[in-house]
Amino acid sequence: MNPAEFLYQLTPSPGVLLLIIAGIATLESLALVGVLVPGVLLITAAASMAGHQELALPATLMAAFSGAVVGDSASFMIGHTQRERVTRCWPFSRHPEFIARAARFFQRHGVLSVFLGRFVGPVRPMVPLIAGMLHMPPRTFIWANLSSAALWAPAYVLPGYLLGRTWEQLLDVPSALHKPLAILVVMLLALAVAFSWLRHHAGRHGRAYRLSVGLARRHPLLRALWLRQSSDGEVPLASLLLLILALGGVSGWTLLVMHQGQHGPLLLDRQIQALFDGLAHPALTHVGEGLARIGDLLGIAALCLPWGIWLTGRRRFDAFWHITAGLAGCAALNTLSKALFARPRPDAPAYLADSFSYPSGHTSSAVVLFGLAAAFAARELSPAWRHWAYWAAILAATLMALSRLVIGVHWFSDLIGGALLGLVICALVQLAWQARPRPTLAPCPWPWLATASLCLVAARVAWLPPV
Repeated sequence: MNPAEFLYQLTPSPGVLLLIIAGIATLESLALVGVLVPGVLLITAAASMAGHQELALPATLMAAFSGAVVGDSASFMIGHTQRERVTRCWPFSRHPEFIARAARFFQRHGVLSVFLGRFVGPVRPMVPLIAGMLHMPPRTFIWANLSSAALWAPAYVLPGYLLGRTWEQLLDVPSALHKPLAILVVMLLALAVAFSWLRHHAGRHGRAYRLSVGLARRHPLLRALWLRQSSDGEVPLASLLLLILALGGVSGWTLLVMHQGQHGPLLLDRQIQALFDGLAHPALTHVGEGLARIGDLLGIAALCLPWGIWLTGRRRFDAFWHITAGLAGCAALNTLSKALFARPRPDAPAYLADSFSYPSGHTSSAVVLFGLAAAFAARELSPAWRHWAYWAAILAATLMALSRLVIGVHWFSDLIGGALLGLVICALVQLAWQARPRPTLAPCPWPWLATASLCLVAARVAWLPPV
């Protein structure tokens, strides 16, 4: 079975697919749902299926356009007819900042807010609701709704549609590797979504946090432990859960890998290695080698140097030493673990001839660096934007980890072990940081610091050999 036939089995019929695209566009634009639905991801996936099935592009665009118009219209009508009741409904009753942010956007841009709001992520599903609550003239809203949907549909549908049309060429791998590819994609998505979901619900306003508070109040011993962990009125439940889960995970996974090590790599390791051998391409190899240089000692130093200078210049030695301790601890634990377990690499170039495989140092370092960066950045952001910092960190760490498979110097199980070890270190650093109240790190000239980091790391990749 070729890749086209394999993917075709995963897609619904053309009529159902058009309804799915219209439904996603409607939900993504609907005020009470759009704030929770990952609309961009879903519409891209559905458009990719449409492109792979060679569904007519005008029909696909019309489905997305119609759904977007219906969703915004429904939000407008809800705001217009239920003005007094909206703020008492969940999730707005618990997150009034959703409405407040959209109201500020509406007041700033006036009539154009409906048109512009469709392309601004955090307020996209909220602006039509606010327009209805503030009694925007229906005729004005209709024109803004239709014109913005006419631009939104191609902007969000075409990338996924084009990806679907070229899917067969992109996945030109043997049929025996379809299963490992599907397992890898599902595993990465499941881990990312699970991490994001747990982080959200373990926060101060999350369901897991509220349940833990209720449990602690009913038991004197738990209440005493809860109060002892409290800093500035909040217990770092997310960091505690991350430490427990990651520590248990890395311990169990290491036992599994070492037990299997007596018989060679895991079956999943061999399957995924065969998958990446089938995907081998000179361009991918160059990217993997570039990421390998970014993730080594010199690359990490280049990324961190501007931020370290800024922190010391502001005399924020507390943040500087927490981050430094995390990265140094990660390097020490990786060196100790590699020497202890002595697992051979699949392939060892000259500069890695004396280095072992488990766990992946590049992966654990990337998790620590980007994870801590996301955690510190998230504290300075509004709640609606915090998840973007974590998703950016997940993406960066995932790309760094997969680059080790592209150049063939690690098994997949090495990456899992490295990621879990990195999460343990992130949790420990965060618990130490949250042990007492800290002043804000803002204001931060992050565009200049990020630019300096990128320039330094580009120079490192271009001129210095791997270490």
